[in-house]
Amino acid sequence: MPSKVTVLTQLAEALEDGGVQVVDLTQPLGPDTPVLGLPPPFANSPPVSFETISRYDDAGPAWYWRTIRMGEHTGTHFDAPVHWISGRNRADGTLDSITARRLVGPACVIDISREAAANPDHLLTRDAVLDWEARHGRIPPNAWVLLRSDWSKRVGAEEFLNCREDGPHSPGFDRGATELLALERDVLGVGVETVGTDAGQAHAFDPPFWTHHIMQGNGKFGLASLCNLDRLPPTGAVLVASPLKLVGGSGSPLRVLALVPA
Repeated sequence: MPSKVTVLTQLAEALEDGGVQVVDLTQPLGPDTPVLGLPPPFANSPPVSFETISRYDDAGPAWYWRTIRMGEHTGTHFDAPVHWISGRNRADGTLDSITARRLVGPACVIDISREAAANPDHLLTRDAVLDWEARHGRIPPNAWVLLRSDWSKRVGAEEFLNCREDGPHSPGFDRGATELLALERDVLGVGVETVGTDAGQAHAFDPPFWTHHIMQGNGKFGLASLCNLDRLPPTGAVLVASPLKLVGGSGSPLRVLALVPA
């Protein structure tokens, strides 16, 4: 059995020689980042904006920096348990209380891109998860389950949010699949390419937004607005999802990286 130092040395060498590749699953974050709007009377998150403090000028002749304004759940972002009312009382529910170990885990990628192309409201079912496991093995504890829909390939906020008179339409998890992952597989959390971990029509579900309700209520996490999931194998990658350690934070934009064997 190799020592931990040897394993890490081998990883560093594999990163250097291309035996392990780093895949960035993060969308660029800026003023054009789509932000989902909620209907009245609910409050909304602001769009991303930057204000220059100084840029090699009289306000700071040798340095460039900016202030940033955005909601915690903007762009590629992390949902902590306290983000949802079902997780509000969890002792480990805020970003500053989550141990770093829980931010890293194996990635299991379930591909629904064909189904989502045919039906934007497609929901991953419990049976579909069990079928995936029959082909790729049981989802291990403390894994990230990523739902590949190719939604990130949509161009522009209108196409990405896909809103109609009855609200947004985008794929997600059905209740049975969510309960299986949170309660029977003890995953770290789920990740999606859409603006949020719930399907677009989740406001009409029972309970509403059941993926948030079940995942956050059981101390699990969410990752939203991912990309490049088509570059990951069904199993074998390791995911690093590290949000800002905001005091009392309900979520944070972050850079999500996958370590993938070549």
